[in-house]
Amino acid sequence: MSESVLTSARYGKDLVRVFRVVKGKEFHQVVEYNVTVLLEGDIETSYTVADNSVVVATDSIKNITYYLAKISPHILSPERFALHLGTYLVSKYAHIHRAFVSLEKLRWSRITLSGNVDPHPHSAYHSLFLFFSPQVDASAGKDKLSAKVTSGITDLLVLKSTGSAIRQLPEVTDRVLSTSVDLAYTFKPISLSPPTDAAKLEFNIPENFTPGSVWDGDAVTIRARNGTLDIFSLDESASVQRVIAENAGVESVVYKLPNKHYIPVNMNYIGVDNTANAEVFTPTSAPSGLISATISRK
Repeated sequence: MSESVLTSARYGKDLVRVFRVVKGKEFHQVVEYNVTVLLEGDIETSYTVADNSVVVATDSIKNITYYLAKISPHILSPERFALHLGTYLVSKYAHIHRAFVSLEKLRWSRITLSGNVDPHPHSAYHSLFLFFSPQVDASAGKDKLSAKVTSGITDLLVLKSTGSAIRQLPEVTDRVLSTSVDLAYTFKPISLSPPTDAAKLEFNIPENFTPGSVWDGDAVTIRARNGTLDIFSLDESASVQRVIAENAGVESVVYKLPNKHYIPVNMNYIGVDNTANAEVFTPTSAPSGLISATISRK
């Protein structure tokens, strides 16, 4: 029977989610990473004789990642931060010879308010998706076409790193507020001109349509997006519901807003205050609150 040997091994921590707010005098910068750290070194006895004394605990790797996220001047540069983290690990532990650090950066852009050139100092958005759902009705006759159109924005991920509170026990007077906005707006029903050509390819747009109607859809989308971002950024919101209450348009508007929680990392055990001056957070996606509301014109 041939002898088997351990020829390669690495281990570490996967999907360490880090969110950092860098608080400048005039504006905040935010960065969010999914971090994976794997280590190689003299760790074979943990496999061959179950000797875990050579193992750097994976929770230690996680806590080191959070700690460097707090103190590293390179946090806004993913390459430099990863090099900083890897260098620290192989320098701290004599028996660790290689550190493999990979970062997934979630892109945030600061919100530029309508009519302004400069971005808002502490509000940001992540992504924007649009959807359009027209319903054409010919049940009253082929010459009496009507339509109802619902359009909107989905998964518009927005965040503000200050300017939000929550009125409950315990009360939080300043927090990171984030939500993924699903916005659907329904236009008033419209009549359509039936095609008059034999191939039924004709489709006519009214020449003098009303601004804000379904025929003005591109402009409505821009106004809906900008209005949502403006209210989110400017309102010193005590809750996400305030964002809903100040947005109404078209015939009806439906908002769905799940809470995106960012929990300050407790560093008291190493004598670092990350509570009163919270800058390093753990993003959590579940469980979360979910808010939905429909706003209709009278």
